[in-house]
Amino acid sequence: MWGIDSLSVKLMESGELIRFSYRVIDPARAKVLNEKRNEASLIDPKAGVSLVVPTLEKVGQLRQSPTPEAGKSYWMAFSNRGRVVKRGDRVDVLIGTFQAKNLVVD
Repeated sequence: MWGIDSLSVKLMESGELIRFSYRVIDPARAKVLNEKRNEASLIDPKAGVSLVVPTLEKVGQLRQSPTPEAGKSYWMAFSNRGRVVKRGDRVDVLIGTFQAKNLVVD
């Protein structure tokens, strides 16, 4: 439906960031995921938190936003300050009208 596959949610090294990645199979449908104007959030219902993509002073938002291309993988990182979301938790990722529910954090 969204023109993507190979969805994954992984804790990054320190556990302070969570990486959401996906591979584009239909660039027209996947466009909504790469548009910076669409806010992204990662929700962990069990922990009762909604994480956002941080913006760093010199780098900008920790997400890729080029025009999607078929066969390429893209990612974004969510701030997990306090390490509230843990490995094995089930989370939802929302980006504009896109919703991926019940993804397991690896």
